[in-house]
Amino acid sequence: MGQTITEKIFSAHAGRDVYAGEIVRVDIDMIIGNDITTPISIRAFEQSGAASLARPNNFCIVMDHYIPAKDIASANQAKISREFAYKHDMKYFFDEKDMGIEHALLPEKGLVIAGDVIIGADSHTCTHGALGAFSTGMGSTDLAFGMITGGNWFKVPESIKVELVGKPAKHIYGKDIILELIRLIGVDGALYQALEFTGDAITHLGMSDRFSICNMAIEAGAKSGIIAVDDVTMKYFEERRVANGGLRDELKIYHSDKDANYTQTITIDVANLSPVIAYPFLPSNGKSIEQAVADDLRIDQVMIGSCTNGRIEDLRIAAEIMKGHRVARHTRMIVTPATQKILLQAQHEGLIDILIEAGAVVSNPTCGACLGGYMGILGDNERCVATTNRNFVGRMGARSSEIYLANSAVAAASAIAGKIVDPR
Repeated sequence: MGQTITEKIFSAHAGRDVYAGEIVRVDIDMIIGNDITTPISIRAFEQSGAASLARPNNFCIVMDHYIPAKDIASANQAKISREFAYKHDMKYFFDEKDMGIEHALLPEKGLVIAGDVIIGADSHTCTHGALGAFSTGMGSTDLAFGMITGGNWFKVPESIKVELVGKPAKHIYGKDIILELIRLIGVDGALYQALEFTGDAITHLGMSDRFSICNMAIEAGAKSGIIAVDDVTMKYFEERRVANGGLRDELKIYHSDKDANYTQTITIDVANLSPVIAYPFLPSNGKSIEQAVADDLRIDQVMIGSCTNGRIEDLRIAAEIMKGHRVARHTRMIVTPATQKILLQAQHEGLIDILIEAGAVVSNPTCGACLGGYMGILGDNERCVATTNRNFVGRMGARSSEIYLANSAVAAASAIAGKIVDPR
């Protein structure tokens, strides 16, 4: 019987053929913690009596939510992770000196690779499936179990095949594709399943688009999102190998069998897709850009960044549109590069100059604005266009505020117009 890529990854880790629905105990290749969720894991780790990490080089902590600290509480929260990292002499501890948003930083560092089983105490850990890995979010106590034992229990998920066909037109990106899928199936349409993205359109998508697609798999209720390794992925890995002096481990490349079992197949013709805007208050509330333009939606803030769309490609898209223009008088624009390396690259390319001259504020890498923590809180009844992943009630600030999820081109063009516009 044929297997999906997800079943093959679990089979390799279990040492035998396994299929969807089976419960297996496997070692974890990379456990990812951050400054918000890891302190809970540390407390559970210490209460267990464990003296050392089971697999110290398979655990990392990335300080990315409230760094630099916004207040005393967040400073003390960060202190817990710092002290633990120093105590255990952690190899992979990323603080202010080498900071970035975890789901952009780890791929950049070559620390998550094809064939891995990856967990993180953050729901958007599914981002790393873009590299041909099984990657999923779990709770902080699940993370602690992994820290103590080096592994965890998993129910092998069933898979949905998402067939992407055609070549995306100008200003159609991975963000539009995943928002369209979530619009079609809803926020629980893939509950505890793996979304496997296939089809000829994949060849036209760069890694930035692929990361965006897998990042938001959780917004359809999925356990993971995954894209098989191809030439684009291999080029990305080779660039990481050269930049970092190697990858964390050898690549383990799997592809689904032709007779693999899927619960359903969904086809999206990306060639005929318009930019998709997710209206409040769910990522599934997708509308076409044409509808958004007709609704004449004045905006107070634009936010470009996050683990979904804070990569160098996003900054290039925004700068190309913003060059020679200014942000509308009644609108604010915040740009958050996802890592320090991305920020430096944007500086070298002159993108930061263009964005600041246009009236944008460029911040350090942080999840702060996306989760309504700091660096871009919305006030009462304010409206924001964001390249982030969630637009729930109160997600970025006041409960009466509204978030419209969009790609980076829509966000940049809308900042200039002061209302949602079509960038094409």
